[in-house]
Amino acid sequence: MSETTGTVAPRTGGCQCGAVRFRIHGELGRASICHCRMCQKAFGGFFGPLVGAPQDGLEWTRGEPTYFQSSVNIDRGFCKRCGTPLTYRHPQGIEIAIGAFDERDDLAPQVQVNHAFRLPWVETIFDAPVHGDVDYYDRQEQIISFQHPDHDTENWPEKGLHL
Repeated sequence: MSETTGTVAPRTGGCQCGAVRFRIHGELGRASICHCRMCQKAFGGFFGPLVGAPQDGLEWTRGEPTYFQSSVNIDRGFCKRCGTPLTYRHPQGIEIAIGAFDERDDLAPQVQVNHAFRLPWVETIFDAPVHGDVDYYDRQEQIISFQHPDHDTENWPEKGLHL
């Protein structure tokens, strides 16, 4: 929040290919992770990390998500080009995937939802040894990414950088 104006600075984000970009105006809601099976499948991960968007505070600045109705009252938005999970739309509002934000460092989950459905080993995954092969990390630095950068761009190729 700006100390001089009392307003919240807009936040931006989008999918990995850049076909869908958003801007949030206003205060974000509670950040959470959901352990339900639908979130695991939708994110292709161990849980779904989400944060509530302010009502009438979500602006699509490039493209819009495609929606899949995953249950009777839930729609999940994703980029139809690259598959990035973007939204969780429910009767009370819309939540945005935390990983889709350009700046996410301050969006730590404040609560776990559907905790009883978590994978039994999810609480110990960070106890695993850290991969320390220096050559591996050197090779990773040589990868040329075609993903959209973590900031708005005036123009971006329709199919990303890889044409």
